[in-house]
Amino acid sequence: MLNKEQKLGLVVDVETTGLGPDRDEIIELALKLFSYHEETGEVLEIIEKDSFLREPLSFSARRNYGNAFRVHGIPYEMVEGKTFYEPKIKQYFERAETVFAHNASFDRSFLYRMYPEVNELKWFCTMRSVPWKKYGFPDSKLLTLLQAHGITDHQTHRALDDITYLMELLKQTNPDGTTYLKEIINARPMRRYQPSVQKSRTSGF
Repeated sequence: MLNKEQKLGLVVDVETTGLGPDRDEIIELALKLFSYHEETGEVLEIIEKDSFLREPLSFSARRNYGNAFRVHGIPYEMVEGKTFYEPKIKQYFERAETVFAHNASFDRSFLYRMYPEVNELKWFCTMRSVPWKKYGFPDSKLLTLLQAHGITDHQTHRALDDITYLMELLKQTNPDGTTYLKEIINARPMRRYQPSVQKSRTSGF
């Protein structure tokens, strides 16, 4: 049982066929549910984690796969015939009170297409909620921050690896001695996602 100062957070990451949620699709989703102390920002326990693969369905997403492969390195054969296990994924969103992602606007825009209920959760962006440049880092890219904090020198661009490293980053402290997780939850949650008006599609699937 969690006391009133303990919260359930969810770290998420997606790999996609491209950058546009209207024409691209998620092919990999990783989720890690954890408990944390709201007052101190201390990560208490990793409760559950999962990673899922799925084959893209739309013509545009399939067409873009080759370009995306150069980034995530997931061969098409690995996702072929795979689908997300929807009941388990929805359980993660139902249990979490807060969601964290690096460049969260990207992840949320894709997840919203499949799971509109994510818009009801409090989202925090670990890339934008910390003034990384003010703290002396050259940029806010995840790999830059991981290297600077001695966590890893290599980023695989696989979703589960990325959230595992991100969790380690959230445990680190800023120059004032405050954990990054605490600094992030002290910031305002992101505004609700407002999807752009989509043109109806009659072909391409």
